[in-house]
Amino acid sequence: MFALVDCNNFYASCERVFQPQLNRKPIAILSNNDGCVISRSDEAKALGLPMGAPAFKYESFFKENNIRVFSSNYPLYGDLSSRVMSILEQFTPDVEVYSIDEAFLEFKGFENYNLNNYGNEIRQRVLKWTGIPTCVGIAPTKALSKVANKIARKFPKETKGVYVIDSEGKRLKALKWTKIESVWGIGRGLQKRLKIKQCKTAYDFTQLSDEWVRKNLSITEWRLKKDLEGISTLALDYREPKRSIATTRSFEYTYSDLNNIKERVSTFATSCAEKLRKQKSSCHVIIVLLSSNRHKKNSPQHRTSRVVSLPYPTNSSLIISDCAVKAVSSIFKSGVKYKRAGVIVSGLVDTDNHQLDLFQHENPKHKSLMQTIDVLNEKYEAYKIKLGNQDLKRTWKMRQERLSPRYTTNINEILTVKCH
Repeated sequence: MFALVDCNNFYASCERVFQPQLNRKPIAILSNNDGCVISRSDEAKALGLPMGAPAFKYESFFKENNIRVFSSNYPLYGDLSSRVMSILEQFTPDVEVYSIDEAFLEFKGFENYNLNNYGNEIRQRVLKWTGIPTCVGIAPTKALSKVANKIARKFPKETKGVYVIDSEGKRLKALKWTKIESVWGIGRGLQKRLKIKQCKTAYDFTQLSDEWVRKNLSITEWRLKKDLEGISTLALDYREPKRSIATTRSFEYTYSDLNNIKERVSTFATSCAEKLRKQKSSCHVIIVLLSSNRHKKNSPQHRTSRVVSLPYPTNSSLIISDCAVKAVSSIFKSGVKYKRAGVIVSGLVDTDNHQLDLFQHENPKHKSLMQTIDVLNEKYEAYKIKLGNQDLKRTWKMRQERLSPRYTTNINEILTVKCH
């Protein structure tokens, strides 16, 4: 059996953990640079606030409906997510962290367990230890556990946040209730193709012949169909090292001077190098991206990239940053207001297992230097050690005018309790 544990309105719930006065109040969380709504509480959804709503267009709507609006507080959300996932690992060793607020659990050897009670125990422990409410869907396959989770979320009073599909009758009833657009893994393009075949529900999808699905769709959709039929074809996805790593960000303002852009690109490149070292990889290729604001049609537009091939693999922040800065300098155009940049590293190999070059190699001092920097930055958790061309005060320059405190990751913003 598989379980999908999903945190309810995760970002909004994180804000409520340390601000209980926000319980049952409408909340909206904004994207990077306070651009648009990326998370809403149930109360905000009930008021008609759409996902993706541009913040500047909905300012009056926020005020009229007393919606509390917050900037994305990723240090807080990431820390609470890590705590939730650590708790889930206490219930089974087989856990796939699917996203920041979702995880699949596989129950091997739990045949004699009452899984409904076990699901309630999971919910209660996560809520008690973190303050985050969750819903749990349990079923014989991953795809069906997704369906079960939606039922638990949709009918909280009847299910008490836990729903188990443990019979053929429950499976058929759940599939007939689930609309085709709500099925995990079926996107808009596939929805249109399936609706031509009169597939309006997940049940309709399972009634298609295997031959037609394999011929007209793909092996992925065939596996999804079998999973919905109760035949497990989707195993837990244990994370493997990434084949490429990217750090791309929008600037808080448009930049038309090269020095500001070089500083941002250096910071992005350093972030990629740190991620490489975490997964013990090195890169052969660096790709630098630069683009103007495509929404401002009247301004000069420029969108370009530059690929840098390295003579030897590296994960040194010094080398990757230097190459990225030189690359962005070569593609920069004066007179253009740039809004976004990014750095991608690819051609990844194991740091301790790659082809050596007799004549060209990395400075051996870089390895010990990078190790020291990583240790210090991890110890103080504020990225105190930076390259000389980086902004010493901030890692990401984003507009975050409604940011809540980082209660769990910054000692200067720890929760204050007043006793009377």
